[in-house]
Amino acid sequence: MTHFLQDIHRQPDELKRTLERLSGPGRSALDEAVAAVRSARHVYLTGIGSSWHAGLNVSALFQIAGRPVYLMDAAEMLQFASIPVGSVLIVISRSGRSVEIVQLLDKARESRAAVIGITNVPDGTLAREAQIPIVIPVALDHAISVNTYTTLALAAGVLAASITGAFDAPLAESLSRSFAATARQIPGWRAQIENSPWLAPKSVTYFLARGSSLGSAYEARLMWEEGVKSPATAMGAASFRHGPQEIVGKDVRFGIWIDATKMRDQDLALARDLRKLGARVMLIGQRLPSDDADLVFNLPEIPTPWQFVIDIIPAQLAAERLARLSGSDPDTFKLCSFIVEDESGLL
Repeated sequence: MTHFLQDIHRQPDELKRTLERLSGPGRSALDEAVAAVRSARHVYLTGIGSSWHAGLNVSALFQIAGRPVYLMDAAEMLQFASIPVGSVLIVISRSGRSVEIVQLLDKARESRAAVIGITNVPDGTLAREAQIPIVIPVALDHAISVNTYTTLALAAGVLAASITGAFDAPLAESLSRSFAATARQIPGWRAQIENSPWLAPKSVTYFLARGSSLGSAYEARLMWEEGVKSPATAMGAASFRHGPQEIVGKDVRFGIWIDATKMRDQDLALARDLRKLGARVMLIGQRLPSDDADLVFNLPEIPTPWQFVIDIIPAQLAAERLARLSGSDPDTFKLCSFIVEDESGLL
């Protein structure tokens, strides 16, 4: 069993522990962060790599509730944004030591902006220098971000929902049940993947999603690049229909996340049309028909805006299996550092 697969298997337990921490010993930091955001004139949500994808998921919780935030990649924010006085930055980073995150902390200090740091490492720069650190201690993943991705996404989601007044005990209980059900479904998902024709080495792969699952599509793209060592791309399902569909042809692979309530019929129709045009399709969502795709992952019941916390897991399993089929090692990086601490070059 690869380290990547081992990390995937322990994910439901880590998510459950994260939820319990935010309701227990981490509650005071969460409450302090809620108060800071509610009193701020400008709120930024930022990260880089997997952490930015987590922000992309969580931003939908803010937007749905009518409380918009500025979502910016940390490197872009560092180089191409001026931070107004009185702003609050919600900064997501597993290590808290990435070069862009460290430099952004200096910029925030110079701008007299407060930083809420959501991180996995208690002695990282972000945890030490943020005015309000929210630390989610988990065993770090071996290489590809798995638990460090979903636990930070969950923590940022709980913060967003607490700010908008949408987080309460019944929601927490519902999420906890979903995590337990996900653990029970992982063996079945692995069996589906084992001999699925959707998995093909050296195939062209597109990932499409909407709303709070958009970050899952981007994260899947990154796993293909890091783990399978194969190019992939990700975008909104609507954006795909404005030009990129010209690439559709025989054996192109598509992974599509289906929202439980919005644009569901339209995206299922998209999946059917892609198959008619010769493409192979993977669907991830709740209560999906089994005959609308080559590979269908039905998620356990989970509140629709929170689907992103678990809907990446089938894609993680698919990436791990495809890496092995392709002869790639998902447990090592050929070029990338585990933590990127400089800004120049690759070698």
